[in-house]
Amino acid sequence: MQNLPKKVRSKKLNSKVDLTAMVSVSFLLIIFFMVVGELSKPKIIDLNLPDLYRGCGEPITGCYKTDRFYTVLLGENDKIITYPGILNYSTEKITQTNYSKNGFRKELSAINKKILEYSAAIGKPNRGVIVFIKPSNKSNYGNLVAILEELRLANIQTYNIDNDFIPEEEKLLAAN
Repeated sequence: MQNLPKKVRSKKLNSKVDLTAMVSVSFLLIIFFMVVGELSKPKIIDLNLPDLYRGCGEPITGCYKTDRFYTVLLGENDKIITYPGILNYSTEKITQTNYSKNGFRKELSAINKKILEYSAAIGKPNRGVIVFIKPSNKSNYGNLVAILEELRLANIQTYNIDNDFIPEEEKLLAAN
């Protein structure tokens, strides 16, 4: 037999793959998708709407009980006209007041206290007044800011700013 040259076998090295970087990247991706998923959820705001009447057909009130409504009309020359409920159905008198401590603030505190007591009596505590603020075109921005500050001081969080006047409200502002 011939002496054949022996095959030279290369020495096999133990190859190891370092997965540290792969694990780090995968954890970063997991965290990224968790954060994106949480941030993409829609954010909602609780609306504290008044109680609905069952089976009412009143288009103006929108079938809401108006015993918690309080409307503030802002006119020219720092004029404030207020009334509870809806103007067409208001049983109490319409008042004209001012921005002093003994004016709007006192009236707002009294109406809120009255409504909170009424809400507690019917078994729905902590349901205070809903204030509708209606600045006219002739009122200034400072008047609106003053009213919002009074609402903050009275701890009233449910209010609406709207400049759609019904004809009765326009007549009321023009008359006073």
